[in-house]
Amino acid sequence: MSELFRIGNFSISTYSVCILVGVLIAGALFLLECKKYEIDLNFATNLIFWTVIFGIIGARLYYVIFNFGYYGSNPIEILKVWNGGLAIHGGLLFGLLFIILYTKKYKVRTLKVTDMAVVGVIIAQAIGRWGNFFNGEAHGPEITRTALEGMKIIPKFVIDGMNINGIYYMPTFYYESLWCLLGFIILLIVRRAFEYLRIGQLTGIYLVWYSAFRFVIEGYRTDSLMFSGFKVAQIVSVILFIVGLVLIFMNIGKSKFENRYDDYELEDIKF
Repeated sequence: MSELFRIGNFSISTYSVCILVGVLIAGALFLLECKKYEIDLNFATNLIFWTVIFGIIGARLYYVIFNFGYYGSNPIEILKVWNGGLAIHGGLLFGLLFIILYTKKYKVRTLKVTDMAVVGVIIAQAIGRWGNFFNGEAHGPEITRTALEGMKIIPKFVIDGMNINGIYYMPTFYYESLWCLLGFIILLIVRRAFEYLRIGQLTGIYLVWYSAFRFVIEGYRTDSLMFSGFKVAQIVSVILFIVGLVLIFMNIGKSKFENRYDDYELEDIKF
């Protein structure tokens, strides 16, 4: 664990700060989109708060379940989330579960809300990956410094940080962070520039974009969660990729004026 600072016996880890910053930025972006559509502030803030809570719980449970051999023998370690061990897929799935329940309760279209959220989610992932860097985790196999220096997109401090106990490792966390940052830019452009964007398509683009890369980069990870000899993240990525494609293309054949993201009936999403 990389300690950022300490107040008495209370330690603040860099990992925790990275996660917090990502959550705050994602929440702020979601609120800005809610303001655009005149969505009630109570609806939006309650949604953010409980989605984050469910997401963190889900991310931890997901990680613990696939590392139960260790956590079953060391149950107190389950609570120490600041040491790392938050699985993004678990956070996404549990967060989505709450969004579904919440939007059904208030009779709001779930996909409209996820479309509004994914832009913030992907930039939060880009930021959160740096927590893995400071914890020395989520890296790839052993590699030489010369090879790392040959990749011009990797800054020197990242190369230095990939020297863990005298061995250099592939910075898979860094590649994923860059991919998520690029995805953030693409989602912003699509949301603002495509006049006939349909509800669900932005969510679909996010799922396809992230899942395709996660499947590839997971092949290099040395700390993957496993199930029956397969990497769990790759299995989930395939499923989410297919779901994303369905969301992107499910409105094909319909009028371009139908089911549009910008034509949402605002009065239906009041709190």
